[in-house]
Amino acid sequence: MNTSAREEEWADWMRRALDGDGQAYQRFLLAVTPHLRAMARRRCEQFGAPASEAEDVVQEVLLAVHLKRGTWDTTRPIGPWLSAIVRNKLIDSLRRRGRHVDVPIEDVMETVASDDQAEDAMNRLDAIHLLERLKDPQRDIVRSISIGGAGIRETAERLKMSEGAVRVALHRALKKLAALYRGEEYRSGRGEDE
Repeated sequence: MNTSAREEEWADWMRRALDGDGQAYQRFLLAVTPHLRAMARRRCEQFGAPASEAEDVVQEVLLAVHLKRGTWDTTRPIGPWLSAIVRNKLIDSLRRRGRHVDVPIEDVMETVASDDQAEDAMNRLDAIHLLERLKDPQRDIVRSISIGGAGIRETAERLKMSEGAVRVALHRALKKLAALYRGEEYRSGRGEDE
């Protein structure tokens, strides 16, 4: 399958997911994750970041995709939208670690999208509400890595957990957030916590 056909399939799944199809959303996430991982590795190489940074970026990208999926313009290709998120999350990560990053203007221009401030504020409120529904240490891990900008190693040391345990907890937390976000329990506020 060529890139264009693959991205159109992803776009179709995302459109269906935005219409409430949970299975389409799961297929989308499973299909794009290896692509995001490869893209994050290439971007790490391009910006001179250690390869170990890629997995942290992928986790942040998956959370951003989930929280910002409503900002994707369904009439536009999904590939550039995903590329922009990967690039932005890597740059954010590098800047948090004190690295100066120069981004070529051509790189920015191909993925410029306008953000609606009201929608952005609503997404933040949704994220805060969803995070409150996670139990510790999952909530603390998501806040530390995805909001606070800490890395897996730093979070593991602070919480006195292994890096593997933090990765597993982060993955489970993201899965739980996705279920809460798309499930009736979120819309009605009646959901059960894990």
